[in-house]
This record gives sequence, C-alpha cells and structure tokens, in this order.
Amino acid sequence: MNLLNRFVNRTSFDNYNDFYNNFRLNVPQDFNFAYDVVDEYARIAPHKRALVWCDDLGNERFFDFEEIKRLSDKAANYFLSIGIRKGDTVLVILQRRYEYWTTLMGLFKIGAIAIPATHMLMEKDLVYRMEKASVKAVISVNEDQLCENILKAAKKVPTVKHLAVIGQREGFIDFNAEVEKQSETLNAQYRLEKNANDLIFVYFTSGTTGMPKMVALTEAYTLGHIITAGYWLHCLDEGLHFTLAESGWAKCSWGKLFGQWLCGSAIFVYDFHGKFEPADLLNYITKYKISTFCAPPTVYRFMIKTDLSKYDLSSIKYMMTAGEALNPEIYKQIYMKTGHKIYEGFGQTETTIACATFPDYVEIRPGSMGKPSPLYDIQLLDDNDQPIETGAGEICIRLRNPQHGLFDGYYKDPELTATVKHDGYYHSGDLAYRDTDGYYWFVGRKDDIIKSSGYRIGPFEVESALMEHPAVLECAITGVPDPEGVRGQLVKATVVLAKDYTASDELRKELQNYVKKTTAPYKYPRVLEFVDELPKTISGKIRRVQIREEDSLKVK
Repeated sequence: MNLLNRFVNRTSFDNYNDFYNNFRLNVPQDFNFAYDVVDEYARIAPHKRALVWCDDLGNERFFDFEEIKRLSDKAANYFLSIGIRKGDTVLVILQRRYEYWTTLMGLFKIGAIAIPATHMLMEKDLVYRMEKASVKAVISVNEDQLCENILKAAKKVPTVKHLAVIGQREGFIDFNAEVEKQSETLNAQYRLEKNANDLIFVYFTSGTTGMPKMVALTEAYTLGHIITAGYWLHCLDEGLHFTLAESGWAKCSWGKLFGQWLCGSAIFVYDFHGKFEPADLLNYITKYKISTFCAPPTVYRFMIKTDLSKYDLSSIKYMMTAGEALNPEIYKQIYMKTGHKIYEGFGQTETTIACATFPDYVEIRPGSMGKPSPLYDIQLLDDNDQPIETGAGEICIRLRNPQHGLFDGYYKDPELTATVKHDGYYHSGDLAYRDTDGYYWFVGRKDDIIKSSGYRIGPFEVESALMEHPAVLECAITGVPDPEGVRGQLVKATVVLAKDYTASDELRKELQNYVKKTTAPYKYPRVLEFVDELPKTISGKIRRVQIREEDSLKVK
C-alpha cells in the first residue's frame, strides 16, 4: 500500500496528453512530510520496509517506518534539547549514513531548516555556507579532513553553536549517543502547526559558474516528487529503488527520499568510502534485487566498460538517468548489453523532474530528455524573452499560482531571485530545442554556447559525436578565441582517453574526422587537447567555465 491517492486526483492515464493535461496534485495547506507520510505509514503499516542500508565494509541495516518514526522523534527531541527551533538552519553532512534520513525527519518535525552538504567541502566552502545561511548547528560524518575543516570554519562563524559527529571526536558531540538518550515521544508542545509553505530545505547549488546559490524549498515541494518517483523513476510499491547519489545533493531528494516513500517504495543506500567501482555497484544490485535504478551518465559510461554478463540484473524493471544529458551511444551500448532501456530526465536543484521520458506515456528517443512534466508549463524563449517555436531557446517555466514543484526562491536573496523569476517565468539558464513531436533536446547552458562563423553550436551535440568513438572516455566541448579573428570562436575538444589508447597527432586527426562524418562538419573541433581528467564541480559536473578561463590565460 502507498499514500499516493491522498495527494493526487488520479494515478493512471490513457496517454501522455491525458497525463499532462489532467494530472493534479492535491496539496493540503497543513501538510508536513514527516508527520503526514513517515508517521502515517508508521500508524497504518508500521512494518512496511522503508530503508535498506549497507556499506563497503560488510555492514547492513534494515528500517521499517515504525523505526524511522521512533528515531526521528528522538532526533527531534535532541535538536530541541540544544535549542534548535523553527526556522533555525542546520548543516547536515552525513554522506550516505542512514542517520541522514532520521535526522531530516527530526528537523522537519520541529520546523528547522536542513542544509544538506557534501563531505568534500573545504574550510572556505564551509565558512561560505555557514555565514550565508546563518547556520546554528552542524551534524557530520566522522572523517578526519572534513572534521578539521568544520572546526576551523566554525571558529570563524559566530552563529554556529553546536557541532555533532557520528561517533566520538574531540571538539564534537557524539550525535548517536545524545540522540539515544532522548525520549521516543516528541513533546506535544513542540509539534508545530503544520504548513505546506514552511521552508524545510536550503540547497547550495554546485555552481558551474560563480558562487553557489541557496535554493529554498518548502514542504509542498516534496509532493512534487510524486511525478519524479511515480511517473519517471517508476518506483514500485514494495519495490526497492536505488539512486546513486550522495545526500549532499538535490538528486538525493529526487531519488532517495520523498517520492519513493510516497509511492510505497523502499530506498536502497550503498555507503561506499573509496573510489567508485562499477563491479561493487553491480554486485549490490544483484544481491539486494534492486527493482528501479537511476545513475548519472558517467556511471553508465563506466558500466559499459565492464563485463555486464557476469551480473544478474534481472530484478531491475526500469533504468533512468539525469544530471547531465545522456549520449545516445551510451544508451545503445547499455541496451545491447543488458536489454534495459534508459529513460532520461531533466531538472534542476530548483525543480522536481521537469522533462522526462515517462515510461508509461513517452517513447524513448535516445538523446532526448523527453516531454514536460504536468507540473510545468515549459516555454522556450529567445534572447529577448520571446517564445520561439523552432531553433534553440532557453528552457523557461511559466509561473502559475500555485506553482508546485518549483523552488520558493534563493534564500534571503530577493534580488538574486528576481534575476531568474521575472516577467511571468522562471528562467533556467539551460538551452534546448523542441522537435515537431514535442520532444525536447538538450543543447547546453546559455554560457556554454559557442559562436563560430555565424553558427551557434551547443557543446552536447559535439560531445555526443565524440563519445561514439571507442577511444573517448570523457570529453568537454568549449569555445576558444580564433587567433586569426575570422571565425570568432573555434570549437575545442578536451578529451580523456579510454584505457589502451595513447594520445597522438594521428588519433587527434582521427577524432576530428570522426566528428565531421557524424555531425555537421562545421561543428568539428578544430582544437583538440588530450588530458588525464576534466575539471568538475564537487557534484561531478564538468566545469567548462574553468576550461575556458584556463584557455584565455594561455592566450594572454
């Protein structure tokens, strides 16, 4: 059993048009996810499976909703005991520890604001977040470098009053020991008046350009993930869903929390500490019989270099991807080796799933991000903010009232919010084109578009062509100034080679010719550089802006 019927008008539809035009969310004004989903399951189905956790050291834990409620009530009482109240901000750096889920529910129950963050943050990153969000407490995994950075950063930010860690460490409170001391019953006087407009999350975007922004999300946002989990990820009641994402990123909320539990699916968490190994991932999919699986394209790129015939992937019903556009060649290779199609989705930290190949309603066109979610009225706008029917335009969402599934704004920054929410639209900063059948195709970030000889070239289309060549493991396409001043910019490819391939002038020429034959010749990379790795954000996205900056310094 699941709770979907309480929050949607219908659960099944005849076709995509029926789905898009007639799906409606029912968002109660007094909604609180922790009380109305987690605690409700604990009341009506206490032993329903909620969370399956394991790590790379052989440990595992299984949680039902009764246990999640019990532990989250204790966590809420702990936060209350140190003075955390409604509206206070708590930095949560728990990586893939199972405490993340009970900690969040405890914070939601008292109206505090969780700020998930990655364990890879350095001292300056932590200071920036602590100061910008006026953080009052930090809950962290017990890692040497991270904890040292937290201690240094906290000394520079007077709002930070409490530091807790999983386990014991000098300078920190033992989080689990203190939670264990608390009552299993949340004090009734602290049960806040529930409100769907209450702020519960602030995510710092990873920032491929500029400093990270603070994305503010409300209780109502959580229900928007019914579309993400129920209609795109296709999470199954009593199933086990695995999204490969650390808790510091919004993708965790997409794939490891809200929509899954609303759909009645348990969440699978694999807590690994070293380098990602596809073999380990595939072993756990086999062992725990994962039913639905989502990973970024990078993971699928590693998977196709693995002998997949050694693993039993028969439990998987659906495979999905998001985070970056999926190269058609990766889709083809996975399908050939596993028989599974990959359903692509597009969205941002500021949204739930915005466009997708919804398995029941949208046929896959490899390389396309599918069609719009019924939560959003998506328009492509030109540089003058005018709607366009053909060619590439910025992906914008026409603002409705209410607009479910969209961020509230940038936390405590109305000026920054006004730069993306104006004239009746939310401006995503991403470019796409729409074909005659209504499918959307990702082009790139507005800042990444290359202008060469009068052409506007999106990096993804060239990257997709290069990725079809077996020598290419990863690549990034950027524009560099034409030294002769004729073309404006030249297309440049920065390439990481697959193993068993060696950089050479001959291979460079081969790759350039390959692109010429695979896509329009004017798009081929006139400049091609081989590198050992690509610069990336701490969330794993390629930082093309850094490549451009480094190239501009070379010119100077």
